Amino acid sequence: MNITRNPGTPLTRFATWILAAGLVLALAGCATKPTNPRDPFEPFNRKALQFNEGVDAMVLKPVATVYRAQVPPLVRTGVSNFFGNLSDGWSFINSALQFKFRNAAENFMRLNVNTFFGLGGILDIASDMNIERHREDFGQTLGRWGVPAGPYIMLPLLGPSTMRDTLALPIDWTADPVYYVKPSQDRFVLGALRTVDKRSNSLRVGAVLEEAALDKYTFIRDTYLQKRRADIFDREMPADGSVDAPSDGAVEPPAAPLPGQPASAPAR
Repeated sequence: MNITRNPGTPLTRFATWILAAGLVLALAGCATKPTNPRDPFEPFNRKALQFNEGVDAMVLKPVATVYRAQVPPLVRTGVSNFFGNLSDGWSFINSALQFKFRNAAENFMRLNVNTFFGLGGILDIASDMNIERHREDFGQTLGRWGVPAGPYIMLPLLGPSTMRDTLALPIDWTADPVYYVKPSQDRFVLGALRTVDKRSNSLRVGAVLEEAALDKYTFIRDTYLQKRRADIFDREMPADGSVDAPSDGAVEPPAAPLPGQPASAPAR
């Protein structure tokens, strides 16, 4: 039997990601001694952040700015609602895997209400009905199951992550409905539109961060790690503080939205 594998198959995509992760760790292995035990790859991570900011400054931010200026707010809202609705199905599954059955029920209700009565998710009728959205991904599920976060990693093009969240990304990608859109040109257009939409929604946040953060890298890292713990434990740390707890005793800044990254996993 002849099996044809193309770059779009889950197996090849997963193998490519593992290879890329191995390259990241190999490069980071040459780093000097880190100052934060949660961030052993800090020298590499800082370079990755500089790369991401360069891509953002040259491509994403200009495109997102034009998109926000030229596309009517009603259309932009519909685009955001549509992609948010696509993510509700995977959030429902992850909520159930984490035994958050109320959250799972609300995500399931949102998906059905908005899909059938909201023109495929373009209209967010569920929010008007006070049905809350609970964003969940497989990295959060692994964290809820007790898998440690591992080292902090700034992924090229993908933004802040941890070892646990990085290993969960292939699962999140294969659960993304956009991944199965054919032909590939349509899939690329949808992915690009989602990225630009997300970036346009974070334009103001990025401007505030530029003015407020003395060390942008440290702020992004600490805020991301804090937010992920809050997402996993529903804003409540476990009684013993054992999972994902800071290992350096640092006091972290309050949770805040991160600036738009060049790309991301399916809406989490």
